[in-house]
Amino acid sequence: MATLPEQPALILASASPRRRDLLARLGIDPQHICAADIDETPLKAELPRVYAQRMAREKAQAAADPNAFVLAGDTVVACGRRILPKAEDEATARACLQLLSGRRHTVLSAIALRAPDGTMRERLSETKVRFKGLSEAEIAAYIASGEWQGKAGGYAIQGRAEGLIAWIAGSHSGVVGLPLFDTRALLKSAGFPIG
Repeated sequence: MATLPEQPALILASASPRRRDLLARLGIDPQHICAADIDETPLKAELPRVYAQRMAREKAQAAADPNAFVLAGDTVVACGRRILPKAEDEATARACLQLLSGRRHTVLSAIALRAPDGTMRERLSETKVRFKGLSEAEIAAYIASGEWQGKAGGYAIQGRAEGLIAWIAGSHSGVVGLPLFDTRALLKSAGFPIG
């Protein structure tokens, strides 16, 4: 009886429970979780797209392992050329929601996969999102929910904010934090076994 080849190890270079949950939708449970400790400060005049790609690449490199595939991602909410911060306090979350109210913005979800041989593959998912015009009462209610904490742009599309989003074009999972179509394609192109 032939034995199946052992599946190569996969390291998820992210402490985000959302990314792990999204990977599970592809039938993948990473063997290791390794939050990459890197400086996430945007460079002077760095554009959102370039920043997202650089962050994903640097996270994958920081968690490099010659015996495993390393998958890293970074999600950036951009309003024009402006990179919106991860909301760590109510004032930041409120400012982000007021800025996004009634207007279209872009969510860039970059992923990088470092193979055991050191080769790097990258993809970028770009999704357009538009919030309805938000009243101060709606913003206050969303702030009270606490969902905004630690979220790029001050909102989580997979929660209450989804009821405030009028329109989306692109990858819903990319806005959550890991574009599944692109992730699957990246893993397959690198020879990682995935159905």
